[in-house]
Amino acid sequence: MIIVKIILNTLAEKQLEVRQTLLSLVEPLEKEPGCKSCSVSCDIHDKKRFCLIGDWKTREDLDRYLRSRMFGVLLGIKPLLCEPLGIRIYSIAHIQGMESVEAVSTKTR
Repeated sequence: MIIVKIILNTLAEKQLEVRQTLLSLVEPLEKEPGCKSCSVSCDIHDKKRFCLIGDWKTREDLDRYLRSRMFGVLLGIKPLLCEPLGIRIYSIAHIQGMESVEAVSTKTR
């Protein structure tokens, strides 16, 4: 599993434009081959800060997306940002769920 986290810090006067662009990308992105899910969130403390998270089946699927026109649209909003895109790619080999949390929490009680 590959997780991509993209942080966008917008110029104050461009916040709405960036939000609309991100929202317009979510549905088509979810239809990209290999995209398991994606979401956009806004920082509750800083309304000019957005986070786009994508979950990809393979690195090849992600690489195909990074070469796509749709990713080009995302790169095209750079002039609306007050700092460069913050992109982090995480390769995850093992996933744990709620059962792991419950196992730990019952030991501490």
